[in-house]
Amino acid sequence: MQSISRRRFLKLTTVAGSAFAFGGLTDLLQSSRSGAIAHASEPIKVGIIDPLSGPYSTSSIHDVHGATVAVERFNKSGGVLGRPVRLVEADDASNVRTGLKAASKLIKEDRVDCLMGTLNGEVALAVADLAKAEHRLFMVTGSHVPELTGVGCNSHTFMFMPNARMLSKAVTPHLVKAYGKRWFMVTAEAMDGRAAEQAMTDALLAEGGDVLDSLSTPFGTTDFTSAMAQAKTAKPSAVILNLYGWDLVHALKAYSKLELAKEQIGVGGMISGEQIGRPLGYADHAGIWGLIWDPKIPSESSHRFIQAVIDKYNHTPTSRCYHGYVAMTQILEAMQRAGTTETGAVIKVLEGHAFDGLKQGRSYFRASDHQHVQDVLVGRAYGKELGLGHYQLLATVPGDAGASPPDQSQCRLS
Repeated sequence: MQSISRRRFLKLTTVAGSAFAFGGLTDLLQSSRSGAIAHASEPIKVGIIDPLSGPYSTSSIHDVHGATVAVERFNKSGGVLGRPVRLVEADDASNVRTGLKAASKLIKEDRVDCLMGTLNGEVALAVADLAKAEHRLFMVTGSHVPELTGVGCNSHTFMFMPNARMLSKAVTPHLVKAYGKRWFMVTAEAMDGRAAEQAMTDALLAEGGDVLDSLSTPFGTTDFTSAMAQAKTAKPSAVILNLYGWDLVHALKAYSKLELAKEQIGVGGMISGEQIGRPLGYADHAGIWGLIWDPKIPSESSHRFIQAVIDKYNHTPTSRCYHGYVAMTQILEAMQRAGTTETGAVIKVLEGHAFDGLKQGRSYFRASDHQHVQDVLVGRAYGKELGLGHYQLLATVPGDAGASPPDQSQCRLS
């Protein structure tokens, strides 16, 4: 029988009453012990919020796929801190109100230990504020708005994506070299589109270029024929698409349909990936793009990740799979290192932590603003199968070379 203190013994006998027999005490002790074991084996729950519906739904399920592969890898090895890990999904539909409702439910009803996900900038910032108020770690996997590590930064939020300035700084020299310095921009009327437009404009001006004109389109536009016709009339050297998700897919279809390439007008932008190329199709894909990850990265850990996703889902992972997988891995490894799921302790071990980001260069979370500093890739899309993806890799820009310095004037982690 388990050894107990006199105080614990008296408490148990009081509960049992004066007629309590020795055998009954043994049963009660065993029940108490099994309750402690049950508590210890309760799952660690991670809430993942993504735009599983709406204009960004081209790829968000892949974020869930990557996170799921990471969770299953940990669970097969005994879980984290001796506990299984469970992923709880929610759809934010790229809507702030929907995202906040989903995050609140995950925290208060599902009682998740931490949050990850989001792509839309407005949603990410709103959930970041809620996560801090509720003392939950939040790993933003998809949004690139600089505010997350600038004026909107907080102690509980980590930004897994390179921000818009990092991406634009990497891709712009290649766009200029290939197409020239006279650009026409098409921008989604959303925080994400405006952030991309500002970053790409600043990077072009640094290269001595000029923005001829910029056209705004409603978030969720499906017909870009008029926009591409206006671009064609302006006769730029390139059309820069500050779009993502289905907006980007539809815009590239219009670029192909109006045959702007025959007019020697190039196309490209800050961010794309296999999650755009697949629904678009090889024939309509074109341009030079910033990429977060690519299946042709020659690292052993990247190859293991690819095989794990193929084994689970029978498809080669996209960069959105990459986000979910590596972000989840870092959350769970941080809990292991901290020896607890307590939010403050997990944040502490993430700050400044360097890790294998499945790329060639180093990855680490900058302690001053929680930005993930990492390689940014640049790729050229081709209208044919290249083997493991749609892109010919043109460059790998090391994270330390491409990262803007932390904005100490705006970011105050607290």
